[in-house]
Parts: sequence; C-alpha cells; structure tokens
Amino acid sequence: MTQRLALVTGGEGGIGTAICRQLGADGRRVVTTCVDPEAENIEAWAEKLRGEGIDAHWVQCDVSDHEACVAMAEDVRSRFGEVEILVNVAGITRDAFLHKMAAEHWEQVIDINLSGVFNVTRQFVGSMREQGFGRVVNISSVNGQTGQFGQTNYSAAKAGMHGFTMALAKEGAPKGVTANTVSPGYIKTSMTDAMPDKVREAIIGQIPAGDMGRPEDIARAVGFLTADDAGYINGANLPVNGALFCSF
Repeated sequence: MTQRLALVTGGEGGIGTAICRQLGADGRRVVTTCVDPEAENIEAWAEKLRGEGIDAHWVQCDVSDHEACVAMAEDVRSRFGEVEILVNVAGITRDAFLHKMAAEHWEQVIDINLSGVFNVTRQFVGSMREQGFGRVVNISSVNGQTGQFGQTNYSAAKAGMHGFTMALAKEGAPKGVTANTVSPGYIKTSMTDAMPDKVREAIIGQIPAGDMGRPEDIARAVGFLTADDAGYINGANLPVNGALFCSF
C-alpha cells in the first residue's frame, strides 16, 4: 500500500480507533479530529497508536462548524500534506420519541452526523479530484436503513449520509474519486457495554449471527473500500450487521 494520508473524523472512539489501526496497518499515515483535546485525552491516544507503529496524529475541529473545518483543512495541509483518504466517523445520538424530541436535539444530530460530512468532505474532495485519486467512506448505520424507535433524528441523518455518498460517487468517478458507505449493525463498544443486560441480550437475540460485531469488523470494511485498487467500487452501501438486516 502507498503511504497515503488518511483523515478519520472522530477517530478516538471505539470504531474510529479500530479504523485508524486498520489504515495504519495498511501503511497509511493517519490524522484524526477531536473537539476537546484534554477531555478526550487525544495526545495519549495518538502516542499509544504510535507505540504500535502507526503514524498517528490529531487536529482539533468541531465538524458541525463549517469555518472550523476550513481552518482544520489548512492545518492538516500545512502539517501533513494532502488528504487522499477520508473516513467520516464523527457522530452523536440524542434519542427521544419525536413527540418528545427537543428541537436542539434534532439540530445537534443533523449538524454533526450529516452536515459534518459535508463540512469536512467539502474541504478535501477538490484536491482529490485534482490528484486523480481519492477515497471517501461515510460511516452510517443499520438504523439509517430500517429506522429505529426514538431515533428519527439519527435515522434521518444516517440515511441522508448514503444519499450524499451516492451523489458524490457520481461526481467523483470520472476523476478517480470513490465514495462509499459502511452501515454497521450493533457493535461492541463502550456505548453498548453500558446498556442494561436485558436490553443488550434482547438486541443480540435479534441478530442471526448470535452476537454483536466488533469494531475491527467495521475497520476491515473501511480498509477494503479505501484500498488503492478499489476504484471500481463506488456509490455502494456495505452493511456489516451479522444479517440483522439484509437488503437486495
């Protein structure tokens, strides 16, 4: 693999860290975004990955803030060079039934999970087109395909991510730029570990594979889609959900 520069938004989380490790193992240099370096202990995170032999770095950025993303892109270019691989992972949940959902919680989820994909991708897709190479992967969710109780905001944002992806794929294909979506099912992370045992067991009972997936399952899918020779896979949505939801 060529030592290309990969930017992973929200790379400090469980899935994001696994993606950074996978890209590092593929020989990529990795930069992640964080909002609060101290609260996220991001330098320690980067040092740990560097101790594993991964060329890992970080930049501060709130992906929901377009101007912050413009400044972040300038910082990345000045310190590391042009981004050739972009993985949009950053996301939040603010769950509630729609009739009880606060407007601010709708806006927060849309601003980070969906508008954040625009804010970041907009900064790098032009240079990818000029270089004749680019890989964009957007991390969506099975709930963007099926919907979920209490997640009209999250499901809308995650479904919108794939619409964004398909349109970007058509625009980028003539210039060697691919855009694909990975839609995880339920994955073992600190968030799912914090669920009450009965809730977690009920979820697992719905998964034909018999268990939740692991962050590494998502990371392998990202590694596959960002490979140099994956240029003809474009506009796809790759579900990684243990057969929880199967689509044609």
